[in-house]
Amino acid sequence: MLVVKKKLMEYNKYMITKKNLPPCPVAVLLKLIGNKWKILIIRDLLTGTKRFGELKRSVGCSQKVLTSNLKEMEENKLLLRKAFAEIPPRVEYTLTKTGLSLAPVLQEMAAWGDKYRRSLKK
Repeated sequence: MLVVKKKLMEYNKYMITKKNLPPCPVAVLLKLIGNKWKILIIRDLLTGTKRFGELKRSVGCSQKVLTSNLKEMEENKLLLRKAFAEIPPRVEYTLTKTGLSLAPVLQEMAAWGDKYRRSLKK
């Protein structure tokens, strides 16, 4: 019983609830996607469903870091994980409606990044 409870606590460790929600809306966003890996994962999933290996190659982080970030994002309902009962195992990730709603945020970040890059070339 203790092992099951520990696993449940570990699974919900990063889930955002009303109880631990920051009062500032910007802080809420940063709590959800506040590291570079999550932003890159969302960037890649905005173009459609991806398999774990595709994300690992594209994002460029270790398997452990990718797995951890994907679990957190699934807990916070930003993406869906679909595991297939096949050999070899196949797992696919897709953004939820909430995850897809971040598209304008990433588009603005990309536009700002392009503008900043151009300003450095002058």
